[in-house]
Amino acid sequence: MGGVSAAVGRPSRRSDALSRERIIATAVAILDADGESALTFRSLAAALATGPGAIYWHVANKDELLAAATDAIVAGVTAAAPADASPHDQIRTVALGLFDAIDAHPWIGSHLAREPWQLASMRIVEAMGSRLTDLGAPAAQHFNVATALASYVCGAAAQNAANARSASPDVDRDTALATAARRWTELDEAEFPFVRRIAAQLPGHDDREQFLAGVDLILAGTARP
Repeated sequence: MGGVSAAVGRPSRRSDALSRERIIATAVAILDADGESALTFRSLAAALATGPGAIYWHVANKDELLAAATDAIVAGVTAAAPADASPHDQIRTVALGLFDAIDAHPWIGSHLAREPWQLASMRIVEAMGSRLTDLGAPAAQHFNVATALASYVCGAAAQNAANARSASPDVDRDTALATAARRWTELDEAEFPFVRRIAAQLPGHDDREQFLAGVDLILAGTARP
C-alpha cells in the first residue's frame, strides 16, 4: 500500500503524454501475455516506446507497478455488484467476479498472496464486509467472516487458475477429471471411504458452481441465531 500512496503525491508534468493509467494498462497486457517474469521496466519501456526514466516518474519500482496493476483490476470487480441485489447476491457477484478475474489474470492471485494487506486486498475485504450487517451478521463476527471470505475467494480462485495452467494441453478437462475420479475409486477402501464415495461427482462438475457453494457455506453461518 505504501508504494501506491507514494506515487500519488508526485508532481505531474504538463504535456506528459505517458500517463500512469497507460503504464498500468500496458503492464497488465505484458503480465497476461507472458507472466510476471516478463514484466521489467525495459520491456515496459519498449512496449510504450519510451525510456525507463519516463516510467520511473510515475512508478517507483516493479512492486509498486504490480500492486497498481492488481488494484486496477480488483477495483473494477469490487465495484460491479448491482445496488438493487440482496446482500447475499452482491457478495456472490463480487466473489464470482474475482474468481473470473484471477482466472483471466493468474498473476493477481500470486501477488495478493505475497502482499495480503495491500490496497487491492482491502478492497476485497471492504466489498465482502460492507454487506454483512444487512445480511444479519453480528458485529462481533464481522472481522472473522470478512477475512474468511476474502481468504477463501482469493485462495480458491488462485488454485483454480493454477490448476488450469498446469493441465496438459493434450488432455481435455473431462478426460483429466475422469482419470482422477478413477484413481480415487482405486484408493484403499478402508483408508479413503469418503473420497471413494464422492469420486463419481468429480467428472463434469462446474468449477464456478463449486466455488460459489463455498461462498454460500460461509455466508450460511453468519446470520443472527
